[in-house]
Amino acid sequence: MKILNNHEIRIAHRQLQKHVPKSLKVCGHLFALNRTQGSRHTVEICVDAWPEFNLIVCRPQTENVPENTKWVSFFCTDEQILSNMLKEDEIIDWSGYCMLIKLFLSTFLWSKLKLYFSYRNRCVLQSIDHFRISSLNDSHVELVNTTWKFGGDENGIRRIKKMIGNSPSCCIVDDHGKPVSWILLYDYCAMGMLHTLPAHRGKGYAKALVSCMARKLHAQGFPVYCFVEEENAVSYKLFKNLGFVEDPSYRAAWWECNF
Repeated sequence: MKILNNHEIRIAHRQLQKHVPKSLKVCGHLFALNRTQGSRHTVEICVDAWPEFNLIVCRPQTENVPENTKWVSFFCTDEQILSNMLKEDEIIDWSGYCMLIKLFLSTFLWSKLKLYFSYRNRCVLQSIDHFRISSLNDSHVELVNTTWKFGGDENGIRRIKKMIGNSPSCCIVDDHGKPVSWILLYDYCAMGMLHTLPAHRGKGYAKALVSCMARKLHAQGFPVYCFVEEENAVSYKLFKNLGFVEDPSYRAAWWECNF
């Protein structure tokens, strides 16, 4: 496997755009790295061959990974190459806890996630002038962490703090400046963690935030997409009504591997 430098990451990003939407998540990782020249990120990008490749892997840099947290994302066009990669210990460190994210279509795999994506200017942007919209900061990390489905621990705090510090975010604040609804951007550039406190639901806050975030991302050149759990009918309806387009042929799968 070859580890790509910053120049090669830019080339790989252009090549992966030919495989959108199946390559969107890895594309998002590479887009974020290209924006910062890798200076604020803790992943490295590996390919099976260069300059033409069939497999690309986003894996954590060992020295920078928090204890018990390892995220590996990949996109592959050849299942045999993928099978060989998974059997090689030096490619992925399988010790401890690992979250493996599969990003190529395979008809025999079950997944509970749907992908929604919107290309530039496809999203229907709503008027948000009557909302007090701001950005999240470090003082809001604990609040977001306690409401995130997959948070609630120190790993959640670290990840959310990194997201707020490195990427755009949007929130609606009350008269005291406290966030009551928010949306963040993952390190692979997907919108996520959309949440409104129970006492403030039904006021159109989620719609305003998605519209605001989409407009902000478009302006900064980000891809605009998100993952929605299949059983989450409310989010499904929200994003569809805002002009997001579902690709029915695509599913993403997350595996937790604890050895």
